[in-house]
Amino acid sequence: MFQVNYRRTSSRLVCGIHTILGDKAVAICIATVFLSTPLYAAPFAYISNQLGDSVSVIDTEKGKVVDTIAVQGKPAGVAASPDGSRIYISTPEAKGFAVLDTKKGKVIAKVAVNDGTLGIAVGPNGKRIYVADWYKNSVSVIDADSLKIIKTIGVGESPSGLVVSPDNRWLYVANRISNSVSQIDLNKLTIKKTTQVGTHPFGLTIDSRGERIYVANVQSDDVTVLETTHMQPIATVKVNMLPYAAALALNDSRLFVTNQDDGSVSVIDTETLKEIGLITVGEKPEGISTHSDDRHVYVANWFDGNVSVIDARTLKVIDTIKTGEGSRAFGQFIGK
Repeated sequence: MFQVNYRRTSSRLVCGIHTILGDKAVAICIATVFLSTPLYAAPFAYISNQLGDSVSVIDTEKGKVVDTIAVQGKPAGVAASPDGSRIYISTPEAKGFAVLDTKKGKVIAKVAVNDGTLGIAVGPNGKRIYVADWYKNSVSVIDADSLKIIKTIGVGESPSGLVVSPDNRWLYVANRISNSVSQIDLNKLTIKKTTQVGTHPFGLTIDSRGERIYVANVQSDDVTVLETTHMQPIATVKVNMLPYAAALALNDSRLFVTNQDDGSVSVIDTETLKEIGLITVGEKPEGISTHSDDRHVYVANWFDGNVSVIDARTLKVIDTIKTGEGSRAFGQFIGK
């Protein structure tokens, strides 16, 4: 399985980072409905707890976990469907992914894909799901209705982070061991171009116009900025130790990058492409995603089993929410 680098547990089987209302009667009725059928309002964050084999559901308005859903197979990657009805969770030990129905609050399907599922993404039209295979150096394309594999595309070594362009035209893949990012044409389902980046790229994010990709490079402790037209690097921005994943906020003007080894998040001004802040969060921050308000950034802290909430304007942590053991949440984990 994946090399384990953390020392607190020997059971981590997927590793993203190598250092290689009314009166009383009415109120009771309402409470009963919500206890029996978790009909969630928007928006919610879905945090994969890899060591706890579960997903914590955070009500971002209340700032607390409102449900914990069992998901077997060491859940890691997370992708929310555009309409918020489904959350897709990669399950590396179960060799595939789980489909979570957000209205029912439970897993409604388990899909076998391959032995090394980790990165997972869904297109903006919600019609396809993309799953990276760490071992077989490929990405599987799955029909979201039938949950059948349409095609498997060979990419670089140990593909991890995935992101789809806003126009649903391109899929970008971080190839960790190959130190590259591949651009896949989603009409032809073939690779158009592969570009070298920093050392051991892992998490990716793309701006709202589809013009830039930001690549977190684990071993070179930096972020590669790629322009998408020619897939050329336009800048390399130094951050802190073991950058894992990234998210944009405030109309793409700020980039937030989780630094695993020093429990921090670097803040980059995307106009100047300079680091302008360093925010202390929990221990071993991994997944990061931005709320639909475009202001609040959520960070999953692996060792602490919690989520830090950052105000992108003040660059301060404004809340810490307890989740579960091994909170990872790699990908787009905030739904509608």
